[in-house]
Amino acid sequence: QKLNQLHLDVLDAPDRGAFQPQSALSDMEFASVASYRGPGNSDRRSKRELPILLWWSGGLFPHFPGDTERVDCATSSCLVTSNRKVQLYKRTASIIFYGTDFRAYEAPLPRLRHQTWALFHEESPMNNYILSHGPGIRLFNYTATFRRESDYPLTLQWLPSLEYLLEPVAVSLEEKNRLRREGLAPVLYMQSHCDVPSDRDRYVHELMKYIEVDSYGKCLNNRPLPEHLEDTATATGEEPGFMNFVARYKFHLALENGVCPDYMTEKLWRPLHQGCVPVYQGSPVVADWMPNDHSVVIIDSFPSPKALADFLKRLDENDDEYVRYLEFKDPRRITNTRLLEGLDSREWGVNDMSKPNYLNGFECYVCEQENARLAAERAYRKAPQKTQPPQRKMASNSHMGCPLPSPGYGDIKDLPADDGWLQIWPQDYWQSLDQAEGLESLIRHNESDSSLLWKHIQNIAVSRARGKH
Repeated sequence: QKLNQLHLDVLDAPDRGAFQPQSALSDMEFASVASYRGPGNSDRRSKRELPILLWWSGGLFPHFPGDTERVDCATSSCLVTSNRKVQLYKRTASIIFYGTDFRAYEAPLPRLRHQTWALFHEESPMNNYILSHGPGIRLFNYTATFRRESDYPLTLQWLPSLEYLLEPVAVSLEEKNRLRREGLAPVLYMQSHCDVPSDRDRYVHELMKYIEVDSYGKCLNNRPLPEHLEDTATATGEEPGFMNFVARYKFHLALENGVCPDYMTEKLWRPLHQGCVPVYQGSPVVADWMPNDHSVVIIDSFPSPKALADFLKRLDENDDEYVRYLEFKDPRRITNTRLLEGLDSREWGVNDMSKPNYLNGFECYVCEQENARLAAERAYRKAPQKTQPPQRKMASNSHMGCPLPSPGYGDIKDLPADDGWLQIWPQDYWQSLDQAEGLESLIRHNESDSSLLWKHIQNIAVSRARGKH
């Protein structure tokens, strides 16, 4: 491709006059590719004039090649880059963070008054509990998370389409019953990520006392996986051999690694796709998104693992009751309008070339919001008597907040002091709150050195001990 040289030597100086970095975008090359403009986008500004969005996470920049690109969204345009040298420039309107990589001790400081922060976090809450606390999530002005309350919800990210759910049952009930008579357990557990916040293995271990469970992963393993499938057992993809293997089971234990509203992964959607019944724990509001009111067995609906086992045994022995859980394969039996509307209204797609992916979609969301904010600020400066100053958005705990991890089975007070789960996850959760409060303090004091985080955390602890915080 032909490359054009672009000299952006007209970037505004940063807010802090003492710091005058050279323009990071000077002499930078941009591929001269045609960019799509939405039907309402008449933005003809040059790249020199566009607001800049900075992707802060080094390994995540949804453009190729290079580290800078012009994006033309539905009604306006932005310049996006992963080059951190633009952090302090006035044209850098927003910094976009990938939640898993966000670290309080590496935050871009000082936080400038004219900049907003945006959070993209589609992964497990266990990856970064700082985002589950008010002081952490309030740092962000825009959010894209798995929770429906976020600004750009990714709740159905693991569900490609309605057609994915409607795929015919992979293994017939007659074949599953034949396999049961030959000794196949009714329940499958396939997990190699052990020692997680949800403490799922503790629950499954107790459940195994009351019903047969074939466990092929590294966690609670009691069955060898066929050698040709060993490389696919932990994959989130859908390798045909692996899919055929797990589809033989009537029930799939689908326990997420973290518990949080709307956190639902392939562990839930894949058995539904295959025509198996998920036995689910993770999002406490999972029923809000199911095809109907009898397509998933929710673990938390049962008072004990034994009660759950007794229920699964009854379903296993009663074909009429079991097939009720597969009625959603008939589109007429999908009665959940929230699910249907959620799939229909989302602007991003999963493996759908006709729609943007959710990274580019959120990027455009931030771009549109920032252009609207900047326009409102200009209008206010021009006529402060006639217009109101724009109010910045601020994320709330509903955009991400996940609860303190609790034992998968039993009471936390009954766990021995040397319990591995107890030593890791509750501490991680509360230490993340310390870091969130420390970063909030750094920003409030206009600090420019993020290594001072630990000093601020210590000061907060001392103040709290004295009853002053």
